[in-house]
Parts: sequence; C-alpha cells; structure tokens
Amino acid sequence: MSTALITGASGGIGKAFAEELAARKTNLVLVARSSEKLNQIATRLQHKHQIKIEVIAKDLTENNATNEVFDVIQNKGLTIDLLINNAGFGDYGDFAERDGERQLKMIQLNIMALVDLTHKFLPLMRQRRSGNIINVSSIAGFQPMPYISIYAATKAFVLSFSEALWAENRDYGVKVLVVCPGPTETDFFTEAKFPETLAGANNKIATPEEVVHDALQGLEKGVSTVVSGGLGNQLIVNMHRFLPRESLVSAIAKQFKNG
Repeated sequence: MSTALITGASGGIGKAFAEELAARKTNLVLVARSSEKLNQIATRLQHKHQIKIEVIAKDLTENNATNEVFDVIQNKGLTIDLLINNAGFGDYGDFAERDGERQLKMIQLNIMALVDLTHKFLPLMRQRRSGNIINVSSIAGFQPMPYISIYAATKAFVLSFSEALWAENRDYGVKVLVVCPGPTETDFFTEAKFPETLAGANNKIATPEEVVHDALQGLEKGVSTVVSGGLGNQLIVNMHRFLPRESLVSAIAKQFKNG
C-alpha cells in the first residue's frame, strides 16, 4: 500500500486530496497547522477506509518546520510515494500598503517550503526509480496579477519549477505534475481578504473535488501541467499569447482595483 504526504491537508483542495486518496486505499501523512482539524479528518478516514494516517501539526512558515516534518517521517520509517505540495495562501491589496511580514511568510510557504520538501523527498524517489509529486499552482501563475502580486509571482515560480522537474525526472521513473486551478470553493478569498465583489465575480467556481480529479488524471497520463476548471481557465492562461503584456496587466489592474 502506497503512502501520500499532503501539506495544507486540513481543508479545501488538500482535504479533497486526502478524501480521494483514502478512498483509493492510500495511507496518508497529513500536514497543516491545526491538529484538531487534522485529527478529525484522520479519525474519520481511518474508520471509513481502514488505512494508516499520520498527523503532523506544523506551521510550514516557521523556521526548521520542513526539517521537522522530514525527521518525523524518517523516524517512523515511512516511504513517501506521492508528495502533494498544496499548502499556500494569498493576500489581496496594493503591495506597498500590505503587511511586509505577511508577504514574506507567503513566499516562505508557497515557495520555500515547497522547494525544501521536494528536495528532501525527490532524491529518495529517484533512488527507488519510483514516485510522484504534485505541486499546486494557480491560473494566476501565468501572468502578473496586480493586487495579488506576491501570490501570483509565487505561483509562477511553482509552475516553472515543476515543469522543469517534470523534464529532469522522466528518466528516473518519477512523475512531476503541476496543477493550476482557477477560482475554487475554498477559504482562499476569505483568508486573502478579497472584496466580496471580486470574490464572487467568477460564476464558474470549481469544487476541490474537481481539481483533485483533474490532477490525479493528469498524473496518471504523465503530463507536466494541468489547468483545471474548463475552457474559461484555458482562455485565461493563454491571454498573454494574444495581448501585449502591458495591456494585459493594465486590464487586470483595473479589474482588481475597482473590485
């Protein structure tokens, strides 16, 4: 029986990954800040699917957090067959006016924790010539996004980084996939403090389960990138091919500022 490590597993897309993988009889290691939420999920899924679940309550923005997660897994003798780097958050507003510490924590979680966990588990997968990594990016990663500038930039990093790793690791039997959802039914907009007019502006909001379905289907096919959410999101991620960059960014700035 294989084992998956999921960060940001206490809600949203991370929780949906846990639900689906548990149904597939995959053992789980669940990582998030809230031990209460993780334990509730673990108890329910263990009872329902008769699988093994380890809970690691850890804030991945803290110093040494990824080392501590890795050490727990090594000490328990667990082999991670699927790493899902899902943890992340956004922040809406004019960069110059936002809290600087929060911006740095966003970079720490969205980029540095993801890179570090990948660097810890990828060599072990290559040694076994078997393993899978799913990194969660966003359609925001395909172009600059005024008023969520740091978030979009971190997701652009995840997109580029993941696609490069896909190419580097194909000959080692390791699959790397980046999934790029659009607006999804999670707490993202609330946590990022989006205005209600913007949070509800997109009529096509995917469920976390739809994102997970698309991601796992893409992983099985061995593709590098999945844009989840249908034709509308495909059009969004390709707009930069047809519009001058300045025009595109100016239009996004106007839409987001007036929201």
